[in-house]
Amino acid sequence: MAEVKKPAVKTSGKTATRKTAAKKDTSEKRTAKAQKAAPLKAGATKAAASTASSTGHFKDRAMTKAKSAATAGKEHTGNAIENLSRIIEDSAKTIDENVGEKYGNYARSAADTVSSFAEKLNGKEVDEMVDDARDFVRKSPAVAIGAAAVVGFLISRLVKSGMDDRDA
Repeated sequence: MAEVKKPAVKTSGKTATRKTAAKKDTSEKRTAKAQKAAPLKAGATKAAASTASSTGHFKDRAMTKAKSAATAGKEHTGNAIENLSRIIEDSAKTIDENVGEKYGNYARSAADTVSSFAEKLNGKEVDEMVDDARDFVRKSPAVAIGAAAVVGFLISRLVKSGMDDRDA
């Protein structure tokens, strides 16, 4: 096969020099921009680091406050459940007299169940309760979603009834 040779293209020396000079100019411009941006970049890095540390500090404070509020709420709830248990136990005597001893025993059984729940609640730490809730949600997510929907509905009804009372 015959080889086809292409004629050599001659470039003038001026064109090559211009291309080299253009490359030099852009690299010099980039270097100058980088030098001007270096303090800004360092400042941004320092600000990001301080923001991350302050965010961590705020997060720790928020977690501490949330945990103390949850502990206080748990104590109040435990006490309220204990009081409910006492009320049920006291009403069992009245139920015995008015309805019958069989129904009074049901009330006593309910009071015992409520009281044991209050003891379990008071005996656990908040972290243990959170872990138990996570385990429950993992085991049965459908029930957890249903419970969340019911609680949300009840809260919305309470808020709505509170707003209706203000309007009256």
